[in-house]
Amino acid sequence: MGVRRSCLAVVSAARFIYNPDAANFLLEQPIRLMRRTFRFVLFVLCSAAIAFTQTAPSAQSAGTAKGGASLTPEQARAVHNSAIIIDTHADTPGRFVDENFDLAQDAGTGYLDFNKIKAGNLGAEFFSIWVEPTTFKGHEAKRALDMIDSVYEQARRHPDKMMMAYSTHDIVVAHREHKLAALMGVEGGHAIEGDIRILRDYYRLGVRYMTLTWSNTNDIGDSSGDMSDKSVQHHGGLTPFGREVVTEMNRLGMMVDISHVADSTFYQALELSKAPVIASHSSSRALTNAPRNMTDDMLKALAAKNGVAQVNYYCAFVSQKYLDTAKQLAAQHDPDYEAVQALFIKPQTPEVAKQLAEAKARLAPKLPRPPFSDLIDHIDHMVKVAGVDHVGLGSDFDGIDCSPQGLDSAADLPKITEALAQRGYSAADLDKILGGNLLRVFGEVEKVSREMQRSSD
Repeated sequence: MGVRRSCLAVVSAARFIYNPDAANFLLEQPIRLMRRTFRFVLFVLCSAAIAFTQTAPSAQSAGTAKGGASLTPEQARAVHNSAIIIDTHADTPGRFVDENFDLAQDAGTGYLDFNKIKAGNLGAEFFSIWVEPTTFKGHEAKRALDMIDSVYEQARRHPDKMMMAYSTHDIVVAHREHKLAALMGVEGGHAIEGDIRILRDYYRLGVRYMTLTWSNTNDIGDSSGDMSDKSVQHHGGLTPFGREVVTEMNRLGMMVDISHVADSTFYQALELSKAPVIASHSSSRALTNAPRNMTDDMLKALAAKNGVAQVNYYCAFVSQKYLDTAKQLAAQHDPDYEAVQALFIKPQTPEVAKQLAEAKARLAPKLPRPPFSDLIDHIDHMVKVAGVDHVGLGSDFDGIDCSPQGLDSAADLPKITEALAQRGYSAADLDKILGGNLLRVFGEVEKVSREMQRSSD
């Protein structure tokens, strides 16, 4: 903790170095850039020093140093409040476009608004650009552009609370300025309409990851969502076009996201990619046997290539009991279960929201939310398998109709930090899980992009 305090003091003091107010007006902007660069370098060096001074965790001990005293709740909260907390998946753009929702409003039963973001100290959010493949078939890019614009509009309306971010450096700058760093990820490669030029355009507009598939197999590769559907033509993993897409994403500096993809697609993309890949919102299949989750072998393979798996909070992905019960209710055509599924995907007008709340209340006794500990079990297990350097947070906020008890919005993120601290995770480990690991992978993707572009010049 002494190193942490010293580093924070040095970085804070750096605001007085290269003071542009004392410089000639003509030199103001170059000097401002020097100051920002200097402070950024200090931040990175100090983060490394903090990590170095902590005992490195072993995979078999869930990333914790056994025998050491756990952080107190106050210490855990201090770690949470100082960390750059990065969430890699929120479906809120659907609300921006379809409901004219604004983050300055109370989100109600939604997961994100500015008050909830501040309460949870959420530092960076990857807003999901998800195009429903049936409703928008034939004009996927138009829908994606509408959603991209909606994110920019939030930043334009609220420059004091939110800024667009395109790089690891931008995330750090937003953290320093106490603003939400808004990034974007396209969820499902069908949104590029089979045209790699659209992929490049998405990058130019700020998209920094793309999930190769959603729940539907596409012309990039096979999805885990329809592998049992014999009416769907599968490819045995990546297609030739899919291989071209992965390589171009590496060149652009766009993270390759393997959440949702079939296992064969995962392994082929992992092997092909020159940069580490991410799973933006996937949990552990060993604990909850959902095809969307990752097997232990997949987690190990991801870690071997220096990637990161961001844990999903959805009840059916973190609780086997919930998943099994939901399947039973679906098979029985339970009217309350079907009502919740149907109402959840509709724009949440006041009337729809009222109907959904009533349906959820009727469903709750039959399908109770799993305990909060189930989510922590997934994080813990994935750390044991992959190592503490390869796990992060990918909530699926505003894209799920159920999260574990006690996790009702972004305001509850400190509970995750406190629960992990109670299991013995160190401050350095918590920093990694909360956002440091994703920053590392994103930085490596940026580095590979620079190298590929230099070699092609």
